[in-house]
Amino acid sequence: MTHPFVFRGKASHLLQPTVLALALAALFAGAQPAGAAEMHLKIAIPKLGVAEYHRPYLAAWIERADQSVAANLAVWYDMRMKNQEGEKWLKDMRQWWRRSGRELQMPVDGVSGATRAPGEHKLNLGGGKGPVDTLAPGDYVLMVEAAREVGGRELVKVPFQWPPKAAGQASGQGGSELGAVSLEWTP
Repeated sequence: MTHPFVFRGKASHLLQPTVLALALAALFAGAQPAGAAEMHLKIAIPKLGVAEYHRPYLAAWIERADQSVAANLAVWYDMRMKNQEGEKWLKDMRQWWRRSGRELQMPVDGVSGATRAPGEHKLNLGGGKGPVDTLAPGDYVLMVEAAREVGGRELVKVPFQWPPKAAGQASGQGGSELGAVSLEWTP
């Protein structure tokens, strides 16, 4: 049996580009251009007035409606410790660790990074260069979890729909280890 787009015979060199163009046009008809939608994530780490302050470990990921992990966005931890000693504390971010972390081989290119100082931190996702580009249409929850040595642990959830039909935003607010967590998106 021959494939419907494979031609044999003298005229095949004339038909293949036309058939290929028609097949690709049919395949992508009505599809949104790749990389068109963008998402911007802002995570605030509050400055705490405590005697012994350590920068928090932080994980940001996207969950599907069934609570399975759709994408890991960021994992910030102490990457400079000898013998990957900083990795042993990743399990303190309990939700992330149970859902995804224990299955990852750290560091993860494009996801892992050093801990961050207090302040607002931005991640640009999508636009053809991020993990949100591969999300299937549906309902999702952005999860941001932080854990700090000699401190606490906190989880902020921000629900959203993907892909966006219009520009919008959603946010959540932490109470101790995290400040404001916000998403902005454009189609």
